[in-house]
Amino acid sequence: MSQLRAAAAAGGLRRSGGRAVPAARRSRKGASPRGGTQAPPPTPHVFSDPAEIGALRRNLLAWYDRCKRDLPWRTLAATETDADRRAYAVWVSEIMLQQTQVATVIDYYNRWMQKWPTLQALAQASLEEVNELWAGLGYYSRGKRLQEAAKKVVSELAGRMPRTAEDLQKLLPGVGRYTAGAIASISYGQATGVVDGNVIRVLCRLRCIGADSSSPAVIDQLWDMANALVDRSRPGDFNQALMELGATVCVPKAPLCRECPVKQHCRAQRRVEKELAFASQKLFGKPTPVPDVEDCGVGGCPLCPPAMEPWDSSLGVTNFPRKAAKKQPRVARTATCVLERRGCHGAPEYLIVQRPSSGLLAGLWEFPSLPLDQDLQEEKQREALADHLRAWTGWPVVAGGLRFVGEVVHIFSHIHQTYVVYSLPLDGDVTLDPALTPSRWVTEEEFHASAVSTAMKKVLKAREKQRGEESSPGKGSKRKRATKPQGANSTRPGTQLSLRAFLRPPTSP
Repeated sequence: MSQLRAAAAAGGLRRSGGRAVPAARRSRKGASPRGGTQAPPPTPHVFSDPAEIGALRRNLLAWYDRCKRDLPWRTLAATETDADRRAYAVWVSEIMLQQTQVATVIDYYNRWMQKWPTLQALAQASLEEVNELWAGLGYYSRGKRLQEAAKKVVSELAGRMPRTAEDLQKLLPGVGRYTAGAIASISYGQATGVVDGNVIRVLCRLRCIGADSSSPAVIDQLWDMANALVDRSRPGDFNQALMELGATVCVPKAPLCRECPVKQHCRAQRRVEKELAFASQKLFGKPTPVPDVEDCGVGGCPLCPPAMEPWDSSLGVTNFPRKAAKKQPRVARTATCVLERRGCHGAPEYLIVQRPSSGLLAGLWEFPSLPLDQDLQEEKQREALADHLRAWTGWPVVAGGLRFVGEVVHIFSHIHQTYVVYSLPLDGDVTLDPALTPSRWVTEEEFHASAVSTAMKKVLKAREKQRGEESSPGKGSKRKRATKPQGANSTRPGTQLSLRAFLRPPTSP
């Protein structure tokens, strides 16, 4: 039996999805090309001492009981007696917390649970309502998948949440291995580990794992370690404590090592101390120290930092974990037109259209937009947008009628998006074909209450700023550049033209 399996056996059976799995049925992921199983990781990179595992559990849980943050989903998980409602409360929080900071999530979570306190309530909501509440939280497909899964639980599972991590992952769309483990351990007390970004950082530092922490081999080892460490009597609290440690103490930069409740188990800290001692001995010409038996002496160890990346003394414990170079986001440009009219009470109204039901920002509302080629010149951008509006509305829109507002930059997780913003004021009502892209006119208040992205809110803010500059004299040449109408039908800067003026064909010089 390998050291890692011995450690797991010391704390209970090794589990897959929270269920004990016989050795003959365990996953063969990572098997060697010859058919044998992968060699166990070197001892310094795992927890092999049952006494140390027990001490780490006790120290971490005692710290968590003293120092845990008061968060609304933790309160619900601790006080809700109904297992399905408890699991739902945890599930919503875990989906919202993916790629989003706790401080941002709290308000969204409270509003969500107030509006849809049960799976049944969420299943009856419309996607439009879900998108409206989710607006601004980012990664909008999360809300959509959450509602789809809620509908499935109600319609196919009789309103009863799956009770194991394995079934949660298998039966619910949008629920991956981490989310399933979190729900199962916190809501049902299933002794299964979790591995998220915070846990990766903590475990890599505890056991000096310096290989690329996003690689499948390292992730597999971390899951094995998490399942071996999880406390069998308080699995949910232990998993939350491990994540809490990574979020508040063992942070990416400037970790609070002196406050760490498990620092005596941290081999990254020991490595820092040894490197300092070695540097001191070298400075005074003392002999090189003998390698410690706890150091990894395996050549080409898949869990050690690459040989071409030497120890950086300025980083200390933050030498761990190492990450692969971040992929640069794709660069994209989009022409966007703020179509506006004067409402019945004199306030401006804006035309928004709904995006397709799949893809980026699926189902959200936006100003009419058109993707642009990167090397397209400004005049060609205008013409392309005018052509798009003509084809979509049937109006004889001319490029000269589009008034330049400015450029708005928004960074998505994988896209560096620039919106080239124009405005087109109208002086009359316009009826659009409902068979085309869904569209509607909204006031500013209705716009912000709609399911619109943060990027579109930035676009509207840019247009409103321009309008404020138009109404305030003496703003200088920048205001004139942004508001001066283009083309042969131009009049004095800042004049709001009628739709008829925009649609008149240009006169010959």
